Amino acid sequence: MSSENNNTSKPTPPPDWKAEIDKHWQRLSQRGSDFYQSHQQLFGVQKVAAVAGAGLLVAWLGSGWYIVDQGNRGVVSRFGAYADTTLPGLNWHWPLPLESVKVVNVEQQRFIEVGYRDSGRFAKAANIPQESLMLTRDENIINVRLAVQYQINNAKDYLFNVKDSEATLKQLTESVERAVIGQHDMDFVLTEGRSEIVAEIKSQIQTAMDRYQAGITIASVNLQDAQPPEEVQGAFEDAIRAREDKQRLINEAEAYSNEILPKARGASARLLQEADAYQAEKVAKAKGETERFDQLLVEYEKNPAITRKRLYLEAKEKLYSGSRKILIESTQNAPQFYMPLANAEAQAAGSKHPVADLGSPDNSGEAAHNHKAAAPELRPSRSKP
Repeated sequence: MSSENNNTSKPTPPPDWKAEIDKHWQRLSQRGSDFYQSHQQLFGVQKVAAVAGAGLLVAWLGSGWYIVDQGNRGVVSRFGAYADTTLPGLNWHWPLPLESVKVVNVEQQRFIEVGYRDSGRFAKAANIPQESLMLTRDENIINVRLAVQYQINNAKDYLFNVKDSEATLKQLTESVERAVIGQHDMDFVLTEGRSEIVAEIKSQIQTAMDRYQAGITIASVNLQDAQPPEEVQGAFEDAIRAREDKQRLINEAEAYSNEILPKARGASARLLQEADAYQAEKVAKAKGETERFDQLLVEYEKNPAITRKRLYLEAKEKLYSGSRKILIESTQNAPQFYMPLANAEAQAAGSKHPVADLGSPDNSGEAAHNHKAAAPELRPSRSKP
């Protein structure tokens, strides 16, 4: 019975949201009307104005809060004049129109380009002829591209001492660059003078910015490119090749000189040493001959005849020691001959008649050969008293 009643009951209709909202709105309106009727004295014009003014004052004062990020400085100006510099963090200043604040990044590396404009990573830099073309001391035109990297070191000076710091720095850089380039020749600028020119430009720019109190520090000056104009590029390349050939020949000559000079110095030192050794040898030999002569003089003074005879025999022996001939002297009684002693001994060992063997035509060549090899000394076989 109950199940049949459940099956025959009608479904619940969905709620009417609009009616519900209207009902709640009427309820809130009634409560608000009741509150206003019971507290009507609170809603006077003066009190409403006071509450609104207080809210606006709080909102105005709250607008003075600001945050300075790390690496930045907040420069507060009061009626346009400098008032204070705030550090990173949460800070407050009197809201507008009394005070205003400008946040300056003092750690960012900034760049200016003189003579060109970099269009992007993969695009070719555009040349600015009115900035890049300048005259050197030797009256040549050169195309120079310069990049200056700088950083703000004083936010107050950067904002208040110079009207447009970046434009001022660019104009100053171009002026200093032309002055420095005009003091040097073209070859110096294009070759070995790059580092010197960059250092001079940087020093002069920094000196001028310090004099202006611009609050800027020049971090680096980079000479991106320095070359002659495109109209004379071919002739300039020929001049460069000629200069490189000149330098190559100079280097080869220096290498040859470095190779030859040590050899010549060594040969000179060797000749000097040999000369010193020869001098020492001759001096020592002369001293020895002098001492021997002094000793012979002493012996000669003791017994002149014997010493004279001995000197004669020694001289004769020295004279015949280098002879390669056999001398034969015929006398009435018997022949007298001189022959090399070494050859005589050799012939005596090989033949019973050394004289005949030496005199035979067949043995003359062998005797001469043995005479040369033995370096003989001549001895008389028989001498007269």
